[in-house]
Amino acid sequence: MLVTGRSITNAVKEVVNNDLSFQDSLARDYCNISALARIIKPQVDKMLSKSTSIESIITALKRSRKDYDIPERPIASILAGSTISVRTDVAKVSAEKSKKTVDKVAKALTQNVDNFISVSESILSITLVFDDVLLDDVKAMFSPDDVLEVEDDLAAIIVHSPEEIIKTPGCAIAFYNQLARRHINIEDTVSCYTDTIMLVKMGDIGKAFNALTDLISNSRKMRATRKHRLG
Repeated sequence: MLVTGRSITNAVKEVVNNDLSFQDSLARDYCNISALARIIKPQVDKMLSKSTSIESIITALKRSRKDYDIPERPIASILAGSTISVRTDVAKVSAEKSKKTVDKVAKALTQNVDNFISVSESILSITLVFDDVLLDDVKAMFSPDDVLEVEDDLAAIIVHSPEEIIKTPGCAIAFYNQLARRHINIEDTVSCYTDTIMLVKMGDIGKAFNALTDLISNSRKMRATRKHRLG
């Protein structure tokens, strides 16, 4: 029984999507397609429960290359219009959400509005990101039983984007992929209006800043090249 081209393409895409090193090699065009095809063939065969040819996997990989390039318009235009700011020496506290904890957070915000970077809520918890000079005060706001997580030695990377980002899917993942490809863990993230805030360890701040700067710079070069071609 023949394996359809579409089923091979989907299987190859799933394998590549699960491995950032494969994605990066395709995006940066240093990938040896034949070698990668041989590496992933056992996974593709297992997913399809039958043997596939190296040639068909090579064809699928070539087709998938465009999926890992810098995003095209309108995402690239939004990335090109973005800027980055950094806040170092940041801390994070997560606590169980209750009326009592929400009231305490609201009071702390009014008293220290310039020191807070973000406050986010889920159904069961509330997370505060702030300058770490407030860490002891913030921890003291909650009873020990209410505190779920405390982290310091963090930095906040804040990407400021054009207003169009609000209605454009795929922008945030472009930022996250840049960090993931460099094996930088995002300790926490939140989106607020046109800002995308990502928390990373202080030791990763240089790599993270350079990764996002490269993304924005390359998007600007693409936009400039496109404008030049159009006249």
